[in-house]
Amino acid sequence: MRAARFLPVFAAIAAACNGNDALCGKKYSDVTFVGSHNSAFVGITPAHNQYVSVTDQLNLGVRFLQAQTQNKNGQIQMCHTTCALLDSGSLSKYLGEINTWMEAHPRDVVTLLLTNIDAMPITQFADAFKSTGLDKYVFRPKEKVAIDQWPTLQKLIDGGTRLIVFMDYHSDTSKVDYILDEFQYYWETPFGETNADFPKCNIDRPQGVDPNDYMYLVNHFLNIELFAGIKIPDQFNAPKTNSLQSIDKQVNLCRGTWGRTPNVILLDWINIGEAIKAQNQYNA
Repeated sequence: MRAARFLPVFAAIAAACNGNDALCGKKYSDVTFVGSHNSAFVGITPAHNQYVSVTDQLNLGVRFLQAQTQNKNGQIQMCHTTCALLDSGSLSKYLGEINTWMEAHPRDVVTLLLTNIDAMPITQFADAFKSTGLDKYVFRPKEKVAIDQWPTLQKLIDGGTRLIVFMDYHSDTSKVDYILDEFQYYWETPFGETNADFPKCNIDRPQGVDPNDYMYLVNHFLNIELFAGIKIPDQFNAPKTNSLQSIDKQVNLCRGTWGRTPNVILLDWINIGEAIKAQNQYNA
């Protein structure tokens, strides 16, 4: 009898989407995610942006990972600005860690946003996804998905398409159909903010779009400007920056400006503060 009493609880947990059964019926474009900015750069130096590993970020409840890539001798490497500054290993190593986590968490939808500043061949990215096995989870739309036509999280899970992949520049869906052009789907607020009040929610990239047709990403991470044009992440103020009060202040500014909650709130040091509490609040 005692075991039977707990069966409904276990069934509810098993049926949850991203740990929350209320999200199962929500369209992907109606869910708010906290995102890990430069998720691969784990450490404590001024070149790092996170304190805990990608696996630990996912275990916290983060389901949106952003990461920089660079060209290192013809290979795709997880480097910050240049590989001489910070080299966190190969793209394959990074994707392999995500694959291992997703294999163990079949009810979770994860989004990956990659940068490609060096215009590395898109097929080379696809090779890394294939070699790690991560390509088995990718979402492959046959055409551009309108903001109100995204599948629900439940449909993404049922379809085995639980990984949504975006790239900022140099994607080509005619060659790799699952690496989607970020700026066909999202606009972003400015990054590199040095004002702890985060007083803006304007469109930075791309310009000249109808904001109502796009999801949007808020860059809520604070920097310190050492001298003209040189900024580093502000680790000291991370507890305040990532507090619910600070996040909520900018989110409410954005809501007032655009009439809806951001789809993504991108953070440094995501294990510090109240990121997951904020995510849960906005998806309630």
